[in-house]
Amino acid sequence: MRHNINIKETVKRLRSRGKTYSEILKKIGCIIPKSTLSDWCNNVKLPKWYLVKINNLNNRNLGNAQKMAWASNKLKRERFLNELLSKNKYLVQKLKDKDVQKLILSVLHAAEGSKWKSHRGLLLGNSDPDIIKLYICLLGSCYNIRPEKLKCRISYRADQDINFLQRYWSRVTCIPIKNFYKTKPDPRTIGKPTKNKNYKGVCVVSCSGTHIQLELEAIPKLILKGI
Repeated sequence: MRHNINIKETVKRLRSRGKTYSEILKKIGCIIPKSTLSDWCNNVKLPKWYLVKINNLNNRNLGNAQKMAWASNKLKRERFLNELLSKNKYLVQKLKDKDVQKLILSVLHAAEGSKWKSHRGLLLGNSDPDIIKLYICLLGSCYNIRPEKLKCRISYRADQDINFLQRYWSRVTCIPIKNFYKTKPDPRTIGKPTKNKNYKGVCVVSCSGTHIQLELEAIPKLILKGI
């Protein structure tokens, strides 16, 4: 394909002004292979700032590519999680059995609850609202322990508002504000901003019931023997 000499000179002039080959093609409105443009501009001196421009373009393109990859991976992850939920949906029916509920509660207590040797009575703490809600729900179902019988304290960071946190956890747990213990922030966090804005501290739920605590500690041992 033969190209007009004026086009060639225009290309070289634009290149000397720091235009990329894509920008040049858009400017002249012609379809010319970039390899041809490269041959034409082989001896063209580029501006000193050209490398900075190319680096910025590359970083921008990389950022866009990363965003697209993240969106694609997020969609795949959501599909995968939905498949898992659908696959295990039948397990919900088994929760109608209170013995199954007690098994779940005992395992939850074994993982997150305070043990008899270190504390007398029921006590469990977690930063995940769903874990706390599950624990309280199971206490009510298995032992008829209502939220108003529970006590609560919040472990939190120095830059957090304890009044806000108490209102938040009161809504989550249905435990009355009057049942919340007064607490102080973790002194190790003073001067260290909380990076995770969704962090609402650790909610620690407690009540009397050493006999229940001992029962919940015994059940996992039976489970282990039965497996």
